[in-house]
Amino acid sequence: AVLLVSGGAWGVTSAFSLWGSELVGALGGHPENWTWWQRPGNAEMLAGPVLADKTSLTDIGIMIGAAVAASLGGTWALHRNIPWRTAVAAVLGGVLMGIGARLAGGCNIGAYLAGIASGSLHGWLWGAFALGGTWIGLKLRPLFGLGNPKPGDGVC
Repeated sequence: AVLLVSGGAWGVTSAFSLWGSELVGALGGHPENWTWWQRPGNAEMLAGPVLADKTSLTDIGIMIGAAVAASLGGTWALHRNIPWRTAVAAVLGGVLMGIGARLAGGCNIGAYLAGIASGSLHGWLWGAFALGGTWIGLKLRPLFGLGNPKPGDGVC
């Protein structure tokens, strides 16, 4: 459906680059001078309104949809007293995933699924390296006081 409506493959992380760059610009920085925003297509994305960006709209829709679904399912909760090691692990993991997504040309949606769906080798390479990264991540979880999932664990 995203392909039909937006005219492009499903993506997620380019919106986060846009949002972060808009924040840097609002704080007085000049992200328009960065190499990333000099590339064709990217410069237009940065110059336009955030709500005109198809990936931003998709991401906002996903967040609103998740919030509505959690509310309707009775699982919406504001978590307090999160252990500092868990918070550090979450922030560090998020930053590393963001850097990895930019280096890999997208996240598991844009680079992996869209890559495989289009018959591109890069999607399969992304998948292979994701397996390696998952293995490393599982080995690092105990350093942050996090247990590893066991067979049969589930969230549904």
